[in-house]
Amino acid sequence: MSEAMLQPLAVMRWSDLDETARAQLIDRGTDKIFDPALQEAIGELIEDVRERGDAALIDALKKFDGCEVTPEQLAVSEQEFEQAESAVSEELREALRVGIRNSRAFNEAATAERRWSSETAPGLVVGEKATPVASAGLFVPSGKGSYPSVMVQIGTPAVVAGVRELTVVVPPFPGGDGHVDPAVLCAARELGIRRVFRANGPTGVAAMAFGTETIPRSVKVVGPGSPAVQAAQIQCQRFGTHTQVLLGPSESLILADDSADPDLLAADLLTEAEHGPDSAVLLVTDSQALLDRVQEHVATRIAELPEPRRGWAHLSLGEHGGAVLVADLDEAAEVANRWAPEHMQIVARDEERVLSAIEHAGEVLLGQTTPIAAANFMLGVPAALPTATFPQVTGGITAATFLKRISIAKITSEALRQIASGTEAMAEHEGFPAHAAAIRARAGEPS
Repeated sequence: MSEAMLQPLAVMRWSDLDETARAQLIDRGTDKIFDPALQEAIGELIEDVRERGDAALIDALKKFDGCEVTPEQLAVSEQEFEQAESAVSEELREALRVGIRNSRAFNEAATAERRWSSETAPGLVVGEKATPVASAGLFVPSGKGSYPSVMVQIGTPAVVAGVRELTVVVPPFPGGDGHVDPAVLCAARELGIRRVFRANGPTGVAAMAFGTETIPRSVKVVGPGSPAVQAAQIQCQRFGTHTQVLLGPSESLILADDSADPDLLAADLLTEAEHGPDSAVLLVTDSQALLDRVQEHVATRIAELPEPRRGWAHLSLGEHGGAVLVADLDEAAEVANRWAPEHMQIVARDEERVLSAIEHAGEVLLGQTTPIAAANFMLGVPAALPTATFPQVTGGITAATFLKRISIAKITSEALRQIASGTEAMAEHEGFPAHAAAIRARAGEPS
């Protein structure tokens, strides 16, 4: 048996890595998404959609997905929704309902305060009012698998936010007649979303961004996916469509001390490692003894995976990630913050102390009774999360993603007089005489 099979996690000691080696460990995913050749190719695809609309979508489905459809077949029919109900088991339908219920509860709690106000000075009241975006396009990926959970994860927050115009694009099963996963349709139906279309990933994103004869335009487009799908969202921003980046290839980081169960660690490491050949998974620990035991359990569990997921897991743990040995948990938190994972799990005696040191992560799950697998499907916390260190600047898709805030202010005449001279001074310095005149007019002074 090869060394890679016996030691599936590539091992690094943080103190032995120079800054170049650390940067190589941390930088992941973006090179493919921002690859000039990919950006050029995706740019040509979305320009084609802008120019030819439905015809470009149909050609892309034939070329990339091996599906031949007519313009009338781009939209999922009511008959397909009805058939989906009988094609999906009651157990799976109930799982989707639980996932939606928990996601709805999380998002309602997170955005309960849609309007606030505060008197920040005598006579001056300021505040905000949160309102939903006018329309949103939701991309639900397919390809390596089918993901009704994504429909739950991005559809529920949009519904809770109150977006009136919701559009869904999902690629069909490749090589068929355009058939869409019925579980995705069941999830959409549970959410009250009926405007669902089949299209190839990048061109489907472009269709929602620009609108075609069949697919309506959306002012915001979100959804996880391959580098090509993320590149399409980046390209569409040039034309005024707002997107949420980067929701790219899956990744996770588990920070553990020697109190962790090594077999459960192995099981949880493989959760994201099996997603695809471009996933990245990292174990950060201060215990060599724990790492040695985890290697054994990962080797056993990875051998039980079917191909191609077994090969993907080896790449995720052996080339794109691995294990980092640190001096202590403070250094472990430093590594975690620099890596800024999509999914993070903390398994430590004092998990709250470790959590207090974490600043950059898409989500943090506490303890081994809170596995990533449960969070991905059922807990209600966001699972459509930023990747490739983007948790340093943004968070996952929640109802807030689909809300915008309108600032509000009201000031009394007396309070306005208190700031009048300062306002005039600023206006005159910046060369805006009409601004100064508007203030003097309220003070009864000549303008």
